[in-house]
Amino acid sequence: MEAFNLDAEQEWNPQKHVEKVLGRIEGGDFTVACWEPGQVSPNHCHPYCTEIYFCYVGGGVMNTPDGQVDIKPGGFVVHPPGELHEFVNGPERSMLFRVRYGGDMAARTKNWPTNPDWQPRDVDKTYFT
Repeated sequence: MEAFNLDAEQEWNPQKHVEKVLGRIEGGDFTVACWEPGQVSPNHCHPYCTEIYFCYVGGGVMNTPDGQVDIKPGGFVVHPPGELHEFVNGPERSMLFRVRYGGDMAARTKNWPTNPDWQPRDVDKTYFT
């Protein structure tokens, strides 16, 4: 068993959102992700695992190729393997609890328009061509 207090685990960075892995259990991990106002994730997917986000505080919008979903406290979203998604934080700090499980949990990033320093890796280029 693993037990955590999300309030005690929060970490914030004004430069980019913080994803703090709290632990790993057979084929998965669980994370607290802290977002300052306006921060945006890379537009990415996990080809071989499912990713679940639960909004603890704050909120924003989750974008996928099929549309947008408002994320509010108490809400959660499930991304099946391979679903492209991007989280855009709203006007206040947000904390999301994330669970990934399945095979290889590595992300493939299509783009990250809000991060001018981001460069695609060869594995990203190959995956999206």
